Amino acid sequence: MAEPLSEKEKYLLQLIRKNPYISQQDLAKALSISRPTVANLISGLIKKGHILGRAYVLSKDEPIVCIGGANIDRKFHVKEKAQFGTSNPCKSTQSAGGVARNIAENLGRLGLNVSLITCSGQDSDWRFIKEVSAPYMNLDFVSQISKASTGSYTAILEETGEMIMALADMEVYEFITPKLLENHQSLLRQAKCIIADLNTPKEGLDYLCQFSRENHKDLILIPVSSPKMKRLPKNLQDVTWLITNRDESEAYFNREIKDAKDWSDALENWLSLGIKNVIITNGKDGALIGNREEILYIPALETNEVIDVTGAGDAFSAAVVYSWLEGKSIKEIGRAGTINALKTLQSPHTVREDLSATKLQTDMEEI
Repeated sequence: MAEPLSEKEKYLLQLIRKNPYISQQDLAKALSISRPTVANLISGLIKKGHILGRAYVLSKDEPIVCIGGANIDRKFHVKEKAQFGTSNPCKSTQSAGGVARNIAENLGRLGLNVSLITCSGQDSDWRFIKEVSAPYMNLDFVSQISKASTGSYTAILEETGEMIMALADMEVYEFITPKLLENHQSLLRQAKCIIADLNTPKEGLDYLCQFSRENHKDLILIPVSSPKMKRLPKNLQDVTWLITNRDESEAYFNREIKDAKDWSDALENWLSLGIKNVIITNGKDGALIGNREEILYIPALETNEVIDVTGAGDAFSAAVVYSWLEGKSIKEIGRAGTINALKTLQSPHTVREDLSATKLQTDMEEI
């Protein structure tokens, strides 16, 4: 016996029958709901057999494609000053994380159409990630690997929220190969832009650079740590944005950034490699953002309300991409990243739950 449909599902089907090429955004407006909610309703209709696929949506509603990590984030908050070599009382939490996934959720909460390409295990960790991520992104392009474990990131944090140590199990992402990406060519060709973190193996990143060049797609690269900078492709001329931090830039160029001149020189060095736009963040010292036309310093925003640093960098990157797609100036793009990072620092969540396009705009007007 067929599962009964809700009133919203019935109305959604009616709209699709009238116009099989209607976009998710137009459906959201017609039903007075968010685009991620529309995506969930469509997913349910596919499972119930009322819709055979999503091609009618993707053909007009260009997705942002995020590629890379989707982890379980486990955080252990030490209750007193950490002591090595002994047991430390702590409070633990678990949430969905991963650079690509976090950026995808930020963008989904900002109202954009997002698809995630990643690899996971066939385990309870992935089921948890899927449940909390599905409202904000399309997970149809996730490959589950039978003999692998879902990625995990374990952080030990001081009472202040500052990180003491982190452990990362990212072996599953070695399956993001050129062959796997080639299997998703149809999605990549429809993409408004492609965002890849450096959990993606070097061969996969090389493939994305070539694909972006041949298909005239904007490619945004997000490093995840200093050791993984060696994964960057040799030819970076097809990269539209590189969003990196001081440590990662130091590791790549094997040169310490001691002062403002070193910082500026590092950004110039990135631009000399052919990257169109570059950001180097430097914690409490702010960020440098620029391209061949202009380079600007974006000051950090001070706060005494740091609850958790996890996810702040991903929030920064997502707001940068969002503002760039909105056609904002370099200055406004940098400010948006800084403000979203600040608000995430003040949240106990890896992706702040109050984020929306309206809220980000309000935050930028108030700060």
